[in-house]
Amino acid sequence: MRIELQNVHKSFNIEGRELEVLSGVSLEAEKGSLTAIIGPSGCGKSTILHLLAGMLAPGGGRVAREGRPILMPQEDMLLPWRSVLQNAVLGVELAGGPLREARRQAEDLLPLFGLSGFGGSYPAQLSGGMKQRAALLRTYLAGGDFWLLDEPFAKLDALTREGLQEWLLRVARAAGAGIVLVTHDLDEAVFLAESVYALSARPGKVIGHFRIEHAQERRRDAEGLLLVKKELRTLLAKQGG
Repeated sequence: MRIELQNVHKSFNIEGRELEVLSGVSLEAEKGSLTAIIGPSGCGKSTILHLLAGMLAPGGGRVAREGRPILMPQEDMLLPWRSVLQNAVLGVELAGGPLREARRQAEDLLPLFGLSGFGGSYPAQLSGGMKQRAALLRTYLAGGDFWLLDEPFAKLDALTREGLQEWLLRVARAAGAGIVLVTHDLDEAVFLAESVYALSARPGKVIGHFRIEHAQERRRDAEGLLLVKKELRTLLAKQGG
């Protein structure tokens, strides 16, 4: 099962002028793996997620979906008047799904998401990392085959971010979902992903695609990862990313 873009072009009309954002982008993501997209600001990374989610139509080319993708934006979007559990089941509630079953599942999943004892807490009582885990729990319960994550850890401090990266890998394995991760963080992309796409400056096009084979225990200082990171850094430096 996969989702993909095939030679996709996308432009937006900005104050009467056509702004080309994507130019002939082709990429794919498979269920059960993590695909990262990295590139300079404004190159169309978030636009790609919106295309994959079906929230935008391509101006040219094709978007193919074999599974159901769910977009999680950069902001956690938790409703401040709802508890963690109430926020977690919101997607199921809006879809008219089995709410009681979703709530029971959410309660069972609190430990996996590092939220034990916080089911009745409100967003204002949570740390930044806990808010992101609560938002991911909501994504998990929505039942998509693919999670489209738009820089989910960008606003967190470095130590919290590294911890959540490792946690995300455990949750992704448990869910069996495919993940498409947009990030500005080169270390994050290479450590997490099996497949990394590098985009050019706007209009975005794929300038590099790297397959990464991880050992059973992922190590941030693994020689293979360091080599890929060096190549990516060289590519992105030419783009101002």
